[in-house]
Amino acid sequence: MADYTIISDVSSFIVRTLREKMCPEPVPSPNNIEISSPASQDVDYIVGLYLYDIKEEMQISAPPMVERGKIQLVKPPKPYSLYYMVFINGSSQMGLKAPDIQKIVGRVAQIVNDNSSVRPDQLQPWLDASEPPIVLSQAKIALEEKVRVWQAINKPYEISLFYKAAPVFLSSEIVVEPPRVSEASFGLDIMGKEGGSDR
Repeated sequence: MADYTIISDVSSFIVRTLREKMCPEPVPSPNNIEISSPASQDVDYIVGLYLYDIKEEMQISAPPMVERGKIQLVKPPKPYSLYYMVFINGSSQMGLKAPDIQKIVGRVAQIVNDNSSVRPDQLQPWLDASEPPIVLSQAKIALEEKVRVWQAINKPYEISLFYKAAPVFLSSEIVVEPPRVSEASFGLDIMGKEGGSDR
């Protein structure tokens, strides 16, 4: 399963996809799309990707143990959900007006809808290709919850998009050595035929 960098890899995948498909229209340069927080000061980008929450997914089951080689077992990976906010940087020097912001938000939504999943082995090429894809979907949260995300960073609410990326399986480094066989006993049971009497 994926190493600890998978969280950063998912964020980089989202930003890389937006950069490839949003530039030069409606965003002039790939440098105008960044992984950042709305709380960051003195930054000049247009579109920001903010990871605001990470939750363990209790409803997704993982195998009890993962085999490593012939004699080692590794603790099972933990499935997580990553929660993102895509926002427009209000302090950008680009002089964006409301119609410009709405065009950018619409394009982001379109791109995510068309590129809504990624296989973990695309992010970490050494992984087993049979792992389930990480799906990016709209986070089903109410407006009040969105406002609270902005309030947590002392910013007034602005139009933004909220997404959930899941399942993100994070591997364990704990290796469990199975007990060695010290004794073995064998038994041999010979089944005999039952004898019958002739009449």
